[in-house]
Amino acid sequence: MKANELRKSSLDELQKQLMELLREQFNLRMQRGTGQLSKPSQMKTGRRDIARIKTVMAELTKGAKS
Repeated sequence: MKANELRKSSLDELQKQLMELLREQFNLRMQRGTGQLSKPSQMKTGRRDIARIKTVMAELTKGAKS
């Protein structure tokens, strides 16, 4: 997921994607705790995707206030 693609999305769509990624991150944490996580790199990519979405959301809300 690229930031340019995210900037084209609306704030509602970004919020939905964020909630979906947070649920996925929770599930990955549970899998890691039980030893069932096959690809630990998914944790890293999920964290970065969440940060990317939060950054774009902050840009959009900051731009709307200006």
